[in-house]
Amino acid sequence: MQSFWHTLPKPLLVQAPMEDVTDAAFRRLIARYGKPSVMFSEFTSADGLVLAPEEGKTKLLKKLLYSEEERPIVAQLFTAVPARMEAAARLTADLGFDGIDINMGCPDKAVEKSGCGAALIKNPSLARELIRAAKKSGLPVSVKTRIGYNTDQLDAWLPELLAEEPAAVTIHARTRKEMSDVPARWDTVARAVALRDSLGSKTLILGNGDVKDIADARAKAAETKCDGVMLGRAVFGNPWLFSHSQEYENVTREQKIQALFEHLALFEELLGTTTNYATMKKHFKAYVSGWDGAKELRIRLMETESITDARHILAETASR
Repeated sequence: MQSFWHTLPKPLLVQAPMEDVTDAAFRRLIARYGKPSVMFSEFTSADGLVLAPEEGKTKLLKKLLYSEEERPIVAQLFTAVPARMEAAARLTADLGFDGIDINMGCPDKAVEKSGCGAALIKNPSLARELIRAAKKSGLPVSVKTRIGYNTDQLDAWLPELLAEEPAAVTIHARTRKEMSDVPARWDTVARAVALRDSLGSKTLILGNGDVKDIADARAKAAETKCDGVMLGRAVFGNPWLFSHSQEYENVTREQKIQALFEHLALFEELLGTTTNYATMKKHFKAYVSGWDGAKELRIRLMETESITDARHILAETASR
């Protein structure tokens, strides 16, 4: 049976999973303003889903909240223990997700310490075991990774992943060592496509890194012949990004303030009881920019202690 990955129009334009950014509230807003081809949950600990006490599990499950308008929606999981990946993958299948993505690229030291994220690039046999474990859920499995650990290892690393026939592999076009400190090397995405083709694999290849907007994404897809592009930072403060129109390039001050009002309301509704309000502050700088007085408004919003305070300041600004 073909997975949803292979039935969507190309190039796929997908939303990157970003910790404490693409939470349930922001994703719902994105889906409302401009739906991408595929949406991803924040990256979620399979270990926590399996082992955490009830209180911790309840908080973690908030990362896996989604709405029907987000479909197809993929849960991104991380662990270095195949049995926990299998259990967490079955749980996400029970929750109704359309797919599972395994993070094999996160450079966070705490994540790597437990053998997860980018550390898996150094352990291909375990990486393959994790893909097999996730597949037992019956859902299509994809992988997000980098081109290597300290150096470009794509020619050795990618075939290991492709041998397990994941539905898709997203290549962040930098090594783990490079973090995001150097420009993404999109020639490596083209190499990944050529490598996939030479092996006769049906796995989709997506590129990721330094994509400015949808026009840039389409150009990079055309140039590298990849099946899709994942956009991350470009969506900050810009839920219009995937709207497939030019409208979002000319968003007014009023539209930005209205979107932030909606974002705050969704955050309060979905995450208000479990997630620190400070998480919302990551978004203020992105929404509140590009007009006279934006800096002063941003400073005031950053000093707020609650959604009520932020709403009051925004309402005051909007009425001017």
